[in-house]
Amino acid sequence: MSAGGGSRIKGAVLERFLATVYLFFRGTPLLVQLFLFYYGLPQLISSLIAITGVTAAVLGLTLHFSAYMAESIRAAIVGIDRSQTEAALSIGMIQSQLMRRIILPQATRVATPTLMNYFIDMIKATSLAFTLGVTELMGATQKEAAGSFLYLEAFLLVALIYWAIVEVLSWGQRRLEIYLNKAYQR
Repeated sequence: MSAGGGSRIKGAVLERFLATVYLFFRGTPLLVQLFLFYYGLPQLISSLIAITGVTAAVLGLTLHFSAYMAESIRAAIVGIDRSQTEAALSIGMIQSQLMRRIILPQATRVATPTLMNYFIDMIKATSLAFTLGVTELMGATQKEAAGSFLYLEAFLLVALIYWAIVEVLSWGQRRLEIYLNKAYQR
């Protein structure tokens, strides 16, 4: 077998492995992933015994949502009409110019709504970090409610805070979409 054939096999194995990891992050609940990063990884890799709840939460949230965001970006790029690629190549653009000047600006406009929705969902999902012992908004609220026995009031306030954050981000998303769509309006 030639040296090039061996590298192709290694590349195919790596692609299959990455696809399996990708499917894992899209096919399992976020809470399970957070527990695996916080409780499971240290058992597998002894050097991770000192992993903190914050690190596990950041790692879990990042990998979970990046799998979804990558699919949105891929779909936006694939959704660009093939004729634009052919036209750019016919006038002598190289692949990097084609991506930078033609494909990515259009794909950005298409992918922005779903990417922003995933970002908003990720902000809301940070409340799950509480299950790893991270004192974020939910953790602080739980401690406060336990001390004052005002659970309804405390969690209603948290719901209002999350709602306000989502509304501000949604407003920003609408403004960004209007800006990106200016070139397409008559």
